[in-house]
Amino acid sequence: MPSFLDAPVSGAYHLVSWLATTIEPLGGPYAAALAIVVCTIAVRLLLLPLSLAAVRGEKSRSVLMPQIQEISRRHAGNPERAQREIAKLQAESGTTLFAGCLPMFAQLPFFWVLYSLFSRTVVAGESNHLLAGTLFGAPLGVHWPLFASTPAYVGLAVLLAVVACFSARRQLARLHETATPMSRNLARLLPFGTLVTAAFIPLAAGLYLLTTTTWTVVERAILLR
Repeated sequence: MPSFLDAPVSGAYHLVSWLATTIEPLGGPYAAALAIVVCTIAVRLLLLPLSLAAVRGEKSRSVLMPQIQEISRRHAGNPERAQREIAKLQAESGTTLFAGCLPMFAQLPFFWVLYSLFSRTVVAGESNHLLAGTLFGAPLGVHWPLFASTPAYVGLAVLLAVVACFSARRQLARLHETATPMSRNLARLLPFGTLVTAAFIPLAAGLYLLTTTTWTVVERAILLR
């Protein structure tokens, strides 16, 4: 790993270690796992302005959807003109499709740091003692091969599936009635991508995924009422 990328991982190591030490009197062996949850919540609070912008964009797109569908129908034989007209409509309304993706993209650096933190045995020039943290007996640095023998991974997979179900239902409910079958299938299946991701990342990163996706479902349920 390039040396300049060591700094954020080292910083995260010291922060999570401090939180785990602070929580340990109450959290016991789950202190490191709880520290990850606390850090995830802090990240989501930090990104709340982007989440609010995404919600405003989603509401605006819902209002514009009938007009977008009409433009697509009217210029079905000229896709380039349809794209120009839709882009113009979105520019005039002050909304873009990209706005809804901002919270997800903004989290990628944090997710990468957490993945790196629990994938390295040495961090900041010392042994990574965070790897000794456990969740229901499973080390936080464990990967997919121990899935069958680790209740923590089974529980994580079940909870991710439950959250994905709620997310898929919400997305399907908010699709316009004229949405294409492909759009509906994507809305139904994409939330379950977290299950696939969890199969290739440390348990700690899976815990981050569970916490942030749960936050998203609850946040959208509140803000999009």
